[in-house]
Amino acid sequence: MSYTYFADHYDSLTEDVDYEAKADYFISLLEKHDHKAGVTLDLACGTGSFTIALKKRGIDVFGADMSSDMLSQAQMKACDEGYQILFICNKMQDIELCGTIDTCVCTLDSINHITSEKELEKAFSNIAKYLSEDGIMVFDVNTVYKHREVLGDNCFIFDTESVYCAWQNNYDPETNEVMITLDFFEPQDDVYYRTSEQFSERAYTHEQMKAVLEKAGLRTEAIYDDMSFDPPGEDSQREIYVVRKV
Repeated sequence: MSYTYFADHYDSLTEDVDYEAKADYFISLLEKHDHKAGVTLDLACGTGSFTIALKKRGIDVFGADMSSDMLSQAQMKACDEGYQILFICNKMQDIELCGTIDTCVCTLDSINHITSEKELEKAFSNIAKYLSEDGIMVFDVNTVYKHREVLGDNCFIFDTESVYCAWQNNYDPETNEVMITLDFFEPQDDVYYRTSEQFSERAYTHEQMKAVLEKAGLRTEAIYDDMSFDPPGEDSQREIYVVRKV
């Protein structure tokens, strides 16, 4: 998965995401857990919208993503807003940093893109290696409920000024994995040009996730319902994990 074509349309297809509210929530979350952000890595930062929102709030943040196309968008966006932000091209499983970080944040179900527990443990272990003593990682995930009841085998259509996108899912109930196919139809003159991206996302139970985190040297400190400090319910679609280096 490289998000080669998706990068050009990612922002227009995620206009409903309130990055400013997410940044405020993230800061309040750290305060609740008595942790100063310090040097912060925005892991799987995509086109950098959340990274920039954190930078606006005075956080010493840099971003990492496996997609060079996404990072190109992020760098241009940061420059347009007058910010100098470091963006590095790395997979979560193979992250390489020059020094330690105090905080890592990973949003918008990026963790779900790792569908192997072995690879997930590798990603968390790499982050734990670079976290400072008592460092914190905050990440969100789509839930098993969302994969089963919302995504499932359903199709979705997004029609924006710049692109028409057909989203098709294929759900495996045994693994809680969804194969996602995105077909982009971009208008040029009197014709539409089609490009496609395909990737999978896997939802993990609390038991599965906690076990992987423990193996990676991270202790689960709290699990919240999305954008709240309430425990997740049976029909929660996104959960927030707060984990600390052991």
